[in-house]
Amino acid sequence: MRFLLATALFALSLCAAQDPTVALTFDDLPSADTTDPEAALRMNQGILLALKRFHAPAIGFVNQKMVETLGRKPLRGWQQNLNSLGNHTYAHLDLNSLTVAQFQQEVILGEPSLPTHPRWLRFPFNHAGDTAEKQAAVQAFLATRGYRIAACTIDNEDYEWSRTYDLLLAQHALDDAGRLRAEYLTYTASKIDYYSELHTQIFGRPIPHVMLLHVNQLNADTIQQTLEIFKAKHYRFVTLDIAQSDPAYRTPLPQATAYGPMWGYRWAKALGIKVDGSREPSPPEWVLHRRQVSAQQGMF
Repeated sequence: MRFLLATALFALSLCAAQDPTVALTFDDLPSADTTDPEAALRMNQGILLALKRFHAPAIGFVNQKMVETLGRKPLRGWQQNLNSLGNHTYAHLDLNSLTVAQFQQEVILGEPSLPTHPRWLRFPFNHAGDTAEKQAAVQAFLATRGYRIAACTIDNEDYEWSRTYDLLLAQHALDDAGRLRAEYLTYTASKIDYYSELHTQIFGRPIPHVMLLHVNQLNADTIQQTLEIFKAKHYRFVTLDIAQSDPAYRTPLPQATAYGPMWGYRWAKALGIKVDGSREPSPPEWVLHRRQVSAQQGMF
């Protein structure tokens, strides 16, 4: 009996070693880039449909203030098929500019649309506290309300791409919008590989990843291809709870910082491991430049 159990556990460990895993998370529900309830509904429905097709659970982090603008309808479906909702605070304010008491209020006001259990919180801007005292006080407060902090180990700066994408759609520049989608997906694939290598360097093994995305038109239009990228790289989709049950996620965060880097950089600092962040890919210059020029011209 013991031999059979050991054999089964060994087989499971081999499977885990062969199949990297990722938990998908979406910030800024109901939407990061529209105040139109119908547009927000279509974005969420499109994302949820793709997730269902790929049997990919996901958690959406809600800004309650936007729910008051866009309604609860876009949130429907986020608690089906192993999906869930988490707290992204009431108004997405920066913890760096708030007192602890003000942030506590932001968390409490962000709760009306959320399930009572499990409770997950994603910090706006990934800012977990710019002083040691604030970081400790906020974490203690979250613990008293039963929250776990949602990490993120992969991002693709989709908010930068999305701003230019929305502009191109508004200008009916469809060829450029198509080019942006294609380059965005190539970039996403490169970021997955980069962070996978980074975490193997830090921990000496692959770890489950947490992908940070936002509910926006760009992701609504490309989510199926993004999921296909993960599948092509042999990733399995898991819940956030499963991903963060890995011991890597129990690595203490380093001392407080005003910045919001991905968790791998934080862990590397905490563990005293030197990593070369200059190798991380950056969005193409034309994507950033197009938006900056339009903003200067008052078009965006």
